[in-house]
Amino acid sequence: MKVLPIVLLSIFFFGCKSEKVKTATTNTDVKTNSFYVGTYTNKDSKGIYKYELSEKGELRKVGLVAEMINPTFLAKSKDDKILFAVGETNVNGTGFIKSFKIENDSLLLVSNEKSGGAGPCFVAINDDNYLVTANYGGGSVGLLKADASGKLSELLNVQQHVGKGTTDRQKGPHAHSAWFHPAKKEVISVDLGTNELLFSTIDEDKLVYTNQKSLKMAEGAGPRHLTFHPNNKWIYVLNELDNTVSLVKEKEEAYFVDFTISTLPKDFTDYSKAADIHISKDGKFLYASNRGHESIVIYAVNAEDGTLTTVGYEPVLGKNPRNFSLSPDEQFLLVANQDTDNIVSFKRDIVTGTLTFVSEIAAPMPVCILF
Repeated sequence: MKVLPIVLLSIFFFGCKSEKVKTATTNTDVKTNSFYVGTYTNKDSKGIYKYELSEKGELRKVGLVAEMINPTFLAKSKDDKILFAVGETNVNGTGFIKSFKIENDSLLLVSNEKSGGAGPCFVAINDDNYLVTANYGGGSVGLLKADASGKLSELLNVQQHVGKGTTDRQKGPHAHSAWFHPAKKEVISVDLGTNELLFSTIDEDKLVYTNQKSLKMAEGAGPRHLTFHPNNKWIYVLNELDNTVSLVKEKEEAYFVDFTISTLPKDFTDYSKAADIHISKDGKFLYASNRGHESIVIYAVNAEDGTLTTVGYEPVLGKNPRNFSLSPDEQFLLVANQDTDNIVSFKRDIVTGTLTFVSEIAAPMPVCILF
C-alpha cells in the first residue's frame, strides 16, 4: 500500500519538472523584438507603451511603460540604454524632452528639459550625444546634450526659423524634423512652413548655418521627413502637402533637387497627406505612408542614379498612418494608424519589396514606433 503513494508522488514531481522544461524551451525558441510606441494622450492613452514582434510577425502588448503627455516621437541612445521622448505640448511657449533609463519592461525617468519651442514633434541623437528637436508650433530647432547616464543638459541653443510658404499650412515656420547627416558633421532641419531644408553644423554648442544655409522645395511641397540612402549620397525628402518624394543630391558642396515622384496613384483625387518615409538597408526599396489614401507606397530604387519607380500600394488596414518602421531584420514593416488605434504588421518580401498582412493589435492613438 505504501508503494502507490510513492509512485504517484514520483509521477507528479517528474511530470511538473518535464512541463517546466518544455515551457522554458518553447520560450527560448520563440525570438521576439520589443519596440516602443509613442502616442497622443488626448483619448485613452497614458503615455509610452511597449510591444513585442515575434519572428512570425505577430504582435503582443507588454503594457504602459511610462506616463507622460503626448510622447509623439521617440529616439534611443546609441547603446540602447536610454530612451528620449518629446512631450508635444505648449506650456508658456515650450514643449519638453524627457529621458528614461531602459530597465527590463520599465522606463525610469532620468530628466526633463525644455525643447526650445512649442509643439516638439521630433527628436534625434548623434554619436556625441547631442540631441536636436524640431518644434513644429514654435518653428524652431532646439539643441541639447545628454551625459552617459542619460541626463539632459539644459537647452544649449535654439535655431529660430523665419519665412513662409504659399499655402494655408505655410503662413510661418513649422520645423517638422531634424536629422544628423550619417557621413558628415551636419544637421539637416526640415521646415514644412518655410518650405525648405536648412543646413547647420554644431559649433561650441550652437547650431550655425552652413554656407548654403537652405534648399527650397517645390512651391507648396511642405517637406516633413527624410531618409538617407545607405550610400550616404542621396537624400529622399517626403513632402507632406503635395504628396511627393524628392531626391536630393549634392554637387560641388551644394544640395539640389534631382528628381520628384508622387506618393499617390494618378487616378486618386481625394484628400491625402504624406507622413513618413524609410528605406531598406540594402538601398533597394523605399517606403512612404499616405494619410487619406491610407496606404504604404512602395518604390524600387535605381542603383545607378537613385531615381524611383512605383512598385505598388499596400492598404494599411486603418486610418492616418502617421508613422511606420521596419523591424531590425527588415523582415517586417509595422504601421501605426493614429485614428483607428491599431498597429499592423506586414511581412516584407526582400526581393520584390512588396508587403503582406500578418497581424494587427490595438494601440491607443499610436504615432511613433521605435525598435
